[in-house]
Amino acid sequence: MATFNKFNSFVEALAEKKHDLGADVLKALLTNAAPVAANTVKANLTEIAAGNGYAAGGPAINVSASSQTAGTYSCVTDDEVITASGGTIGPFRYVVLYNDTAAGDELIGWYDYGSSITLNDGEAFTIDFGASLLTLA
Repeated sequence: MATFNKFNSFVEALAEKKHDLGADVLKALLTNAAPVAANTVKANLTEIAAGNGYAAGGPAINVSASSQTAGTYSCVTDDEVITASGGTIGPFRYVVLYNDTAAGDELIGWYDYGSSITLNDGEAFTIDFGASLLTLA
């Protein structure tokens, strides 16, 4: 599974009420340029070209549960499948999560897949968020 990294600004943005992970629209953007922890908003990134099954800004991520138990918060999301249709998608190495509802499209974190990926026509890529997109304790 890919390595998850959080953007430094995400912690402050949570504290300053810029994110409502249970209600805001979260998206997954594809890029082949390495994000850095100091990035703060979507405009800091270089997205791959839209087309062939990949929409500009990336797909919306479905939050299936947002709750806390005994002081531990968990944001659970459905996996997202991107399928190339009519040509290739990529290359991309990073999947970046951001809040499309927040002003400036505040960044959350990114997954590093270790090497560039290109989807050929008809191939699919699953963004696997695991049991929980994130847990805060």
